[in-house]
Amino acid sequence: MSAPIQVGMADLKTARAPHSLVTSGLGSCVGVCLWDEVTRVGGMAHVMLPSDRSGRPGQNPAKFADSGIALLVTTLLREGARQERLRAKIAGGAQMFAFAGQSDIMNIGARNVAAVEEELQRRGIRLVARDTGGNYGRTIVFHLATAALVVRTIGHGERVI
Repeated sequence: MSAPIQVGMADLKTARAPHSLVTSGLGSCVGVCLWDEVTRVGGMAHVMLPSDRSGRPGQNPAKFADSGIALLVTTLLREGARQERLRAKIAGGAQMFAFAGQSDIMNIGARNVAAVEEELQRRGIRLVARDTGGNYGRTIVFHLATAALVVRTIGHGERVI
């Protein structure tokens, strides 16, 4: 089996089975995994922020939940996936630092998760599994042959969703 394909922060990649995709450093960021079980093509986006409302040209679309998911879907469709067959799994969205009197606007992890869920729903993509929240980081490995998402943490073990 080949080495997993690395997905960096504010990055996205696609591949076909039997490959796998991996990203590390999911704190408040969210790893969004999409796949089409018929074509066995899938992808992963490592989103950092809820949306790109700045409108500034030259922004990296993979950095944001809305534009990152849009780009990931477009790329998967070009590779033979069908939108109605896409399924999603997500992980991350932790609140890594908490301060007394902190407002909800500062909880970027929860805002990222909400933005990802909203974008998936808007596109009619069913969210079938999640491992979100908490106050700890995650590393995820998405196996395209089985659609298993392995979530590894320090101090909270490993689980497959």
